[in-house]
Amino acid sequence: MASSDATSSGSVPQGLQSRFFLYQYEPSVPAASLFIALFAITTCIHGYQMMRTRTWFFVPFFCGGLCETIGYAGRTYSASQNPYFTLGPYVVQAVLLLVAPALFAASIYMELGKISDLLECGQYLLLPRRWITRSFVAGDVICFVLQAGGASLMASTDMHTRDTGSNLVVGGLFVQIVFFGGFVITSLIFHWRVASSGKGKDVPYQRHLFALYLSSILIFARSIVRATEFIQGFFGYIISHEAFLFGFDAAPMLLVMMVFIWIHPSEIKALLRGGGVMRRVKMVRMEAREKPQPQSTSPVDGEPVDSEP
Repeated sequence: MASSDATSSGSVPQGLQSRFFLYQYEPSVPAASLFIALFAITTCIHGYQMMRTRTWFFVPFFCGGLCETIGYAGRTYSASQNPYFTLGPYVVQAVLLLVAPALFAASIYMELGKISDLLECGQYLLLPRRWITRSFVAGDVICFVLQAGGASLMASTDMHTRDTGSNLVVGGLFVQIVFFGGFVITSLIFHWRVASSGKGKDVPYQRHLFALYLSSILIFARSIVRATEFIQGFFGYIISHEAFLFGFDAAPMLLVMMVFIWIHPSEIKALLRGGGVMRRVKMVRMEAREKPQPQSTSPVDGEPVDSEP
């Protein structure tokens, strides 16, 4: 283990000092390389889907995929330097892998607003429609800044600076947990109210809400594990075992990307304005949904009559 190298002598070579400060295990090159390939493939698919359908509110999501891909590329390069790790690749992978889910979250938050616009049911949201996206995205920005800044500080060899960075990361992760919890509650209440009202029966919105639920739960669970990791500290159990990174961060975030390849939000955008819709990796054209025409009431017998002549 790296810790034994650092504690066996009062005079530690610079290479082994960096080894001690950066990892508590021997990082796996094959595992990191596998996730480079998987995230690169899914990110390319998302880029293709986004460009073909002009689903621009998914730009942050696409950028999150880029962060995951570049992050695991940095991790692969860093792992290949064993045992004399350098700071640059470590910082790249630490920062990008921490902040990528916050970029996923930004697009996920925006999709709920698009669904409410499609159903014309903004009144069923817990916050006014004009504030719902702004509020969650604002929390997401705070989360992003805290995690990015904290991860950068944690690359320091000064333990006080590392502790400050760890506290910032934990704060950012808890902001993410709180906002995702609020988002799931908001989505569930919105879903229940829409279903109870009988609106949207002709609109395939429910599968998109289920995609939001699944992705939110995955990011929520990932954030809890990562927060626990940083609370335990640099010598904690989670941070000392690389399997937690791949099992509770890489794999869930890859699944989030796959969910939205399968249930792409371009359908919501197309129903609002018309345009292309991705069916997995094939695009089809769709017309904007026609809004139901209001009915007038006969002054004689109160029966509804068509407003058209």
